[in-house]
Amino acid sequence: MKANEVPQDKSSLDSINQKELCYATDENGNYITTKSSGWTPKTIALNNAIEDIKERAEEAKQRVINNQTSPIEYYMELNRMDVTILAGYVGIWPFRVKRHFNPKRFKKLSDKLLQKYADAFNISLEQLKQGDLNED
Repeated sequence: MKANEVPQDKSSLDSINQKELCYATDENGNYITTKSSGWTPKTIALNNAIEDIKERAEEAKQRVINNQTSPIEYYMELNRMDVTILAGYVGIWPFRVKRHFNPKRFKKLSDKLLQKYADAFNISLEQLKQGDLNED
């Protein structure tokens, strides 16, 4: 794509007065960087992904309320993480994170481990332990 053809569609970047860095070609065919305010198909895809994340977080919240999972799963979804990413933040194997979704196992976790989860989610230990599901 040539530099003068880089899309400048309205996007969520407009609200924060930012531009996205893109690669394009100049008049000599050399690759250069240029800025774009957005591209409608990309904006649609991003908005769909965000809606999907919100749905998964809401479903996890309902499972926590129904005592089918622990607050760890809810906060993982809310923070746009997956099991592998969360395991990396906490410093444990992904299969252990999955085990901690079990409400009975969650209640037996040490404060030291729960603090690592709380730090990863940027919430307090008490908020995690009490299952405070506010999105604030």
